[in-house]
Amino acid sequence: MRKLFGTDGIRGVANIYPMTTEIAMQVGRAIAFIVKNKKGRHRIVIGKDTRVSGYMIENALAAGICSMGVDVLLVGPLPTPGIAFITTSMRADAGVVISASHNPFQDNGIKIFSSDGFKLPDEVEADIEELIFSQKMATLRPVAEEVGKARRIDDAKGRYIVFLKNIFPKKQTLEGMHIVLDCAHGATYGVAPYVLEELGAKVTSLGVSPDGKNINHQCGALHPELMAAKVKETGADIGLALDGDGDRLIVCDENGKVVDGDHIMAICAKDLIKRGKLRKKTLVTTVMSNMGLEIAMKEMGGKMVRTNVGDRYVVEEMRKNGYSFGGEQSGHLVFLDHITTGDGNLAALRLLSIMRKRKKKLSELATVMTSYPQVLNNVRTSSKIDLENFPSFQKAVIKMEKKLGKSGRILVRASGTEPVIRVMIEGEKKKTIRAMANELGKMIAKA
Repeated sequence: MRKLFGTDGIRGVANIYPMTTEIAMQVGRAIAFIVKNKKGRHRIVIGKDTRVSGYMIENALAAGICSMGVDVLLVGPLPTPGIAFITTSMRADAGVVISASHNPFQDNGIKIFSSDGFKLPDEVEADIEELIFSQKMATLRPVAEEVGKARRIDDAKGRYIVFLKNIFPKKQTLEGMHIVLDCAHGATYGVAPYVLEELGAKVTSLGVSPDGKNINHQCGALHPELMAAKVKETGADIGLALDGDGDRLIVCDENGKVVDGDHIMAICAKDLIKRGKLRKKTLVTTVMSNMGLEIAMKEMGGKMVRTNVGDRYVVEEMRKNGYSFGGEQSGHLVFLDHITTGDGNLAALRLLSIMRKRKKKLSELATVMTSYPQVLNNVRTSSKIDLENFPSFQKAVIKMEKKLGKSGRILVRASGTEPVIRVMIEGEKKKTIRAMANELGKMIAKA
């Protein structure tokens, strides 16, 4: 049983267990202990989003790492994929992201990348927990010149901006394109506007005034309606909405219609198949992706592989079987030929490049797939519920699945980042599946 780590690192309300400075310092010590497997000095990158609690977590992590004789490279606010990039670019031994991604500002989290820029596998996270709770590190105290030191990397944003611009085709520009960009008052506020403007776009920016408390608040990828309204108001060509740590992207077309991660994946997969760049003609996504995406992939001559929810599991499947592209309906898109994790900025550039090359509006490109009606019911719980030991609930699910037949499906799972049970139902009739989702939600709430 995990004590600290969930599906995407450690996460919780800042200053309440497990997101305390005491735990953060011990996590720093454990990471440092694990990377000290060879002679010489070792370095760990630490970056964060714009939450006010990031300062205390950053200092606690740095103190823990330095106390084990490992140096720290501080990059400040930078998108999660940017921290993965800096980690590999600077040949660091590990990278740490202080962020709770799309969660509200009072939450925070710790995600860890290994030296190759990939998120730590489950077994290494288990090793970190074992080191913390077994007290194995208690007596390890480097002294004198063996203590680590911390320094800031002032040009980290610039390095990441150049990396992103180099991915955009050299013969293309964004001249003449008007883009509405919502950075969710998060880590991309100092990166995304500059990338798009330097490539020639006219940018109307939203969510670029972080104050430590407004991250993700009624804006960004979780609330694309703000972006969509601004697109309709200004007559922009497209809207781009990023989340707090910049690893996911949701867009809207020129009419203000929201286009989710499934449609973006379908557009990008079709382009990659045409160019012979989609390895094994396979798209990797999660159990949450719409059935319509699977149908679209078959029509393109490709196939789709599903994993558990979480971009880390998508990446693990891609690495295991040699696939090059995958993602989640929520907007995590992973282009493994370019970077090791989901990157909202990179995904936006790939989509914009396809629009430029094919000289089509997003509304036209989005017709590549037709979504089945899908309803998601998130039920917040006060304690963990084992639905396997809830016979009446299981019987209700089985009965509903029989009614849906092959034209629908039901997925019930516990969130790995929040005290929430998620009920997702797909089918041909939205009214029917909404009633089913509400019924199951009420049963969970009652339990």
